Amino acid sequence: MRDHFESVTRQIAAGLKGGERFLANYRAEDSTFIRFNTSAVRQGGHVHEIDLALTLIDGRRQAEEMISLTGRAGEDSGRIALALDELRTAVAASPEDPYLLVSETPRNSERRMGGVMPEPAEIVDAVLEAGRGRDLVGFFASGPVWTGFANAAGQTNWDEAHSFNADWSFYAGGDKAVKTAHAGFDWDRAAFAATAEMAAACVAALARPPMTVPPGEYRAYLTPAALNEILGMLSWGGFGLAAHRTRATIFLRMVEGGARLNERVTLREATALGAAPAFQREGFLKPDAVTLIERGVYRDCLVSPRSASEYGAPTNGASRGEVPASLDMAAGELPEADVLKALGTGVYVSNLWYLNFSDRSSGRLTGMTRFATFWVENGEIVAPLSVMRFDDTIYRMLGSELEALTAERALWLDPGTYEGRILDSVRLPGALLAGLRFTL
Repeated sequence: MRDHFESVTRQIAAGLKGGERFLANYRAEDSTFIRFNTSAVRQGGHVHEIDLALTLIDGRRQAEEMISLTGRAGEDSGRIALALDELRTAVAASPEDPYLLVSETPRNSERRMGGVMPEPAEIVDAVLEAGRGRDLVGFFASGPVWTGFANAAGQTNWDEAHSFNADWSFYAGGDKAVKTAHAGFDWDRAAFAATAEMAAACVAALARPPMTVPPGEYRAYLTPAALNEILGMLSWGGFGLAAHRTRATIFLRMVEGGARLNERVTLREATALGAAPAFQREGFLKPDAVTLIERGVYRDCLVSPRSASEYGAPTNGASRGEVPASLDMAAGELPEADVLKALGTGVYVSNLWYLNFSDRSSGRLTGMTRFATFWVENGEIVAPLSVMRFDDTIYRMLGSELEALTAERALWLDPGTYEGRILDSVRLPGALLAGLRFTL
């Protein structure tokens, strides 16, 4: 794939005219997909695809075109030549871009993430063993994803990420299920089996008669999966420089009013630890880490080249959307094995969904519990709870009410496959809250 990438970029460079420049963003994957239902294989497949996002620049005018490549030199050569001709026409008709900013100083890089990937037969055997006697539904994806960047200045960047992602549920009947995931860069069958057994224990608890508690404030434990949903909302326009300068960030009270989160909360964009490429579409390299929140205090923003140009700030290689791609939350000191004991009496929240802002400027979120949410008394699971809605602020959930974070952390790789496997990741602990407000 590296040879093909270099062949493609050489052809693009040779096809330039006059003062034209180019940006080439290359992406390829070789993925195994297996879908399961009722603990049986329902679909198995393999995807090999190559895509090229080609940008042609002339002065401050630019245009971009997406091209699907085949890996066959003759056919790809024709597609690239046609794209350059079409882009010249588009560039000539385009206005100048006042915020255009691309890498002008070549900085080459190469990185490889991941190691041992399972064979399809191993995947099937492990999943069927986990689902024996249960109703398992979900999918497994694995394999390498290659990402490359090149420009007219001679810069070349290459990233190769080998990862796997199992995303599944144990269906328990009616509207009851236990959703879980197991992802990483090195396959470990024993670790996968341990994750499945933890989920199976929740299935047994779901068989008990459900109960309903009235709206109010309760002690709560948010699993890493539930906390991940909250961090996903915070990432939606929360950490970007553009959102801060336009006062659209959910952290407005922190950056303007001096509010802060609990000192246990430290969040970083940890590119060096994630699967996402260590460079972005305009050719700027990402630092190993950008500290977003440190011990409850807001520190740095993610700054895309476009925002850097518009607001006169240095870029730190953020994506165009200024959204974290490798978010890392610091661990705490609470052993995961002691979570129920520390919770005492309250709500154990396995998953959240349908989250939204109920008051963005005040940092208020709302959402629903989903799947295995339990009522706990004296450190013991008593019964599954009916669906509940929470409505609370980040200044309480990650601030005044945050009692502890777990010492163990979970790695979540985005299971999305729309137009290709997504490489975004989150590494985070679970969170024990002294109080979480439920409104329904």
